[in-house]
Parts: sequence; structure tokens; C-alpha cells
Amino acid sequence: MLMRCHFFLAFLTLACGLGACHAPRSVQQTVLSPERVVMHANTSQSSFQSLDHKLIVGYQGWFGCPGDFENNTRWQHWFLNVDRADELLVDQLPSLREFASTDLCATSMKRADGSPLFLFSSQNPRVVKTHFQWMQQHGVDGVAAQRFISELNDPASMRRLDNVLRNIRAAAEATGRIFYVAYDVSGANPDAVIDAIRADWRHLNDTLKITASPNYLHDGGKSVLQLWGFGFEGRPGDAAPVLSLINDLKTGQNSLRAATMIGGVPTNWRTLDGDSKRDATWRDVYAAFDVLSPWTVGRFSDDSGVDRFVRDRVMPDLAAVRNSRQRYMPVIFPGFSWVNLMKQRGKMGGEKDAAKLNQISRRCGNFLWKQASSMVDAGATTLYAAMFDEMDEATALFPTEPKSGALPKNTAMIYLNNDGCLLPDDWYLNIAGKVGAHLKEQRQLPRNLNSVMMP
Repeated sequence: MLMRCHFFLAFLTLACGLGACHAPRSVQQTVLSPERVVMHANTSQSSFQSLDHKLIVGYQGWFGCPGDFENNTRWQHWFLNVDRADELLVDQLPSLREFASTDLCATSMKRADGSPLFLFSSQNPRVVKTHFQWMQQHGVDGVAAQRFISELNDPASMRRLDNVLRNIRAAAEATGRIFYVAYDVSGANPDAVIDAIRADWRHLNDTLKITASPNYLHDGGKSVLQLWGFGFEGRPGDAAPVLSLINDLKTGQNSLRAATMIGGVPTNWRTLDGDSKRDATWRDVYAAFDVLSPWTVGRFSDDSGVDRFVRDRVMPDLAAVRNSRQRYMPVIFPGFSWVNLMKQRGKMGGEKDAAKLNQISRRCGNFLWKQASSMVDAGATTLYAAMFDEMDEATALFPTEPKSGALPKNTAMIYLNNDGCLLPDDWYLNIAGKVGAHLKEQRQLPRNLNSVMMP
């Protein structure tokens, strides 16, 4: 099963999923309208005070290119070392039609149509602002800003993380979007992960003053904070110190700003099997979170898989959190592919995965819509979409290249029209905006995507 992790972190600063997912069954594809459905809804100030009835998108903000910040020399998350086809790390390419050439990074590669390939850096505030303008245009509420604990022990990496977070804050304030911090413990030092979170949360509040932003999401009068990865098999953290950390963060003890705590927990948190650690002490950890958000990427690959997952996991989960007076934020994702990432992992001596291009087909948006409508039908009122800008695993929701001619030569990559569609580059933000609108208005989603997206 797929889950986020930092593998061979000494060599790369990457995030990926581990394990195998099953290829989707062959399904009849629906060709959807290429009409642009742009939403101009602004997030109201009152909605900055509650997590409820929102669609939150994960924002990685980890892309970089040489010369983008301080003395960086790396193509972070684009290429392993140098800008060549055989070093590529992503399975998708961003659409760059709205970016000024001066805000892009030139590569040595050519697209199949002969044009030069440019990329972007998340260190550029104008790039991040454009991303947030897209969210504003399509009615997406805002982001969970990913912050990887494993990178905090290196001063240069930490400064890059801080710079991206400053960019996110400025962009959110300029566009009326919300944001909150989501710590990811993948690859962190097990002996230092708890102290690192405590120290960094103080840094974000006392030095960067991130939660003082009027656009930082609050809930129940407290700043929202997510911890992702505790309780997963193979992730750092023991139950007792994690529970102590959560309780201190909830109550504002030990010089920590009080927070409404979201747990990015294993799919099998309730049953303590599968991807969850087995020790019964983890039940107390899961019970301590205010909101539970079980990871779903790769847990199903087609509509029948979604139905089984909702029946066997989501509905019992919802019953459990109601009994414990917690809340629930399930994860949805558009599709999955990580061929290039796995190639580089193999080159570095990592465990090989039987990666398949377009491993979980997007089916022109029908796969994403099926998840959203099914989870709302089951009773979910808030959703987390993975991810806004994740091209390493091809789960990106932001505008990406729809045509094969825009892809680099001699590479294996996916594009939006891969499944027989004729889609605009922002199709998945259109879908996300529609999902968010239904959540805000507390309405069920129609089962058929065409009935919503067609004019």
C-alpha cells in the first residue's frame, strides 16, 4: 500500500509512497467537456475560524532549481542530480502558461514539440502567489502546508522551509485563502522527532509568527496544526511521548501555542493492523487527536474499490469518531503514477517497486469525483485532497500539461488527456472547486461528474 515517506534520505530529499498498489481494472472512459468552469468564490473571514465544511489541499512547496535561494545548486524534486531525462523524478509536468519567463528556470531539455523545457521553484514568491490565485479563482479554501521534520536539522534546509512558508503566508493573505502547518515525521530521527516538533512550533510562533497571520486557520479559538505519520509502521515515534506531545499542543503547555490537533493517521488506525502499529497504546494516541485524517492514497484503484473502502473503513471510522466526539477528514486523490521516482530510487540502491505508468488512472476526473461523492454520502463534511502540487507521484491537482507533445523527449510521463479525454489544464481544480462548494453549502454531491461540470 502506498504511503508518504522519506526513503534513502541521506541521498535525496524526496517524499514518496512505499509498497505496491494494484493496477486499476479496465473501465469505460467518459470524455468530459473541456469547458472551463471557473469559480470566483472568496473565503469569508468567518470561515477562517473553523475547519468544518472545507476542502483542504496538501501543498508540498518543495520544488527548487539552481540559484533560486541562497546558494542552492540542486534541482530539488525535479531531477536526481542534473537536468536530464534519465534523472527525472516526476511523472507529471506543470502547466506554465500563466508564468512570466523571468519567474521560471531554464533546463537543458526539450519537449517533444521541440520547445525548451522550463520549470519553477517554490522558493519564488510570485510562483506561490500564482498557485494561490488559481485556488481563489476555482473556489478552493486553502492548504495544509507540508513541513518535513527530517529537514529541520540542517540549517540551510530549514531556511528554505521557512522561506516557502513565508511565501505561502503572503500568497494566502493576498488571495483570501487559508493555510495551516502540517508536520510530516517521515524519515525523522526517532530519538529527536518529538523535541524537533516542539522546538519548531515555538520557532514558527515566536520567530516567524506564522499563526499571527489573519489567514492562518483557527478552529475552536486555537491554531490548527497537523501531525502526519505517527502510528504508521516504519515511522518514528513511540506512543507515550507522542501522546504527551499531542496533549501539550492541545492545552498549550510547556511554552507551546495551543492548537486544534489533526492526526494524519494510518488507514487502519481503528483496527491496529495493516499500516498501523499494533501496540494497543496507540489507541490512546489516536483518541487524543481532535480530528482524524486517515491516509488513503493507493488503498483503492477503481470505483468498486472506493465502494469497498467506504463501506469497510470510512463508515465504521465515522461511527467511531462520533462516539469519541472527534471529527473526521478523509483523504481523496486524483490518481497515481511514480515510474520516474522509482527509477531513481533503484539507482540509489533503494528497494525496487513494480511501478507502472498511470498506475491508478484518473479516468478524466471520474475517480476523484467518485471518492468525494461517496465519502460525503457516508457522512464526511470536510475533505483533504492529496495533493495540490505533487508531481513526484502524479497526484497533482493544479494545472498540468494536458497533451503528450508538451512532455520531454525520451521520458515516460502522464498527461491529462492520457485516458482519452479532452481536458483543460485546470480541470482538476475545477473539480476541487465544485467539491468545496458542495461542502460549504452542506449539500450532497451528485453521483455523476458530467452533471456538475457540463454547462
